[in-house]
Amino acid sequence: MARVLTLGEIMLRLSVGGGVRLADASVLAANYGGAEANVAVSLAQFGHQAAFASVVPENALGDGAVRHLSRFGVDCSRVLRGGARLGTYYLEEGVGARGSQATYDRAGSSFAAVDACPWDLDELFRDVDLLHISGVTPAVSSTWRVIAPEVVRGAVERGVRVSYDVNFRAKLWSWDACMEVFLELLPYISVLSAGIGDVQGALGLELTAWDEDALADAYTRLFEAAPLLETVYSTRRTVHSSSSNDLTGYLMARGGALAHSRTHRIEPIVDRVGGGDAFAAGVLHGVLSGWDARRTIEFGCAAGALKHTVAGDCNRFTAAEVEQFLRSGADVAR
Repeated sequence: MARVLTLGEIMLRLSVGGGVRLADASVLAANYGGAEANVAVSLAQFGHQAAFASVVPENALGDGAVRHLSRFGVDCSRVLRGGARLGTYYLEEGVGARGSQATYDRAGSSFAAVDACPWDLDELFRDVDLLHISGVTPAVSSTWRVIAPEVVRGAVERGVRVSYDVNFRAKLWSWDACMEVFLELLPYISVLSAGIGDVQGALGLELTAWDEDALADAYTRLFEAAPLLETVYSTRRTVHSSSSNDLTGYLMARGGALAHSRTHRIEPIVDRVGGGDAFAAGVLHGVLSGWDARRTIEFGCAAGALKHTVAGDCNRFTAAEVEQFLRSGADVAR
């Protein structure tokens, strides 16, 4: 299996459900999560050597974040300790026609407050095959807006492939800033999670309504602009309610046609947060295993769909369980 390093911020998640508004909550459920941390957990569950790089405080919350990752088999030797606090976000879970809402409290966190890259890049990328990072990381602070591209370039210079998830978060930065970083990183990316709007926005293409032909055209143009790009993928989500979604995956490999997965009806949704991270990890598992486009996107979308059935940010399913789900769906496994 592959040696994968993910890099980003892990946070404490405090959530309220059961139709209670956050402002009225008296009890909050605690979990740990973050885009790159969630991907590391999934990849470790799939049998890869997954490591996570971050900065967390030297206190009980930092200990909890490390223990959370370690119990899923993630290597935390590149998690540094220091700074004042662990970033936090509050989740008000949606019901029916009301969607979930995230409230961030992460300014000045141990991760956000670094003033320069805290790792020696030769050491960081020793025995690493692939780096995974998302657009959340450069959005965290103006310093990370500089560090993240440095880390990505450093990975490629050391023969490490780069996986990037555009993962735009409007509560952290602007669309224009997100596209600027995406374009800056594009020459170094091998595996990319990007929707049609991401691609059209970055390349200055006409923004069109979604359809498969438009997606295939956007991805074809992206390959022309990105010399190292091997694979690009995304999901198509139809939201019927906060507890009922349809999910389909799409993937194109360089020189190939657009492939798509079956459509999964996810109902009821237990927890949507982290579904995209599970999807990304599932696609990376297929890419790292050398699978063809159709098998890769089927596995990735199934992994993403399964994440919606468990509470917390990260996926708890092994590769064998994802394959079983693809064969049997909701039938009882005996």
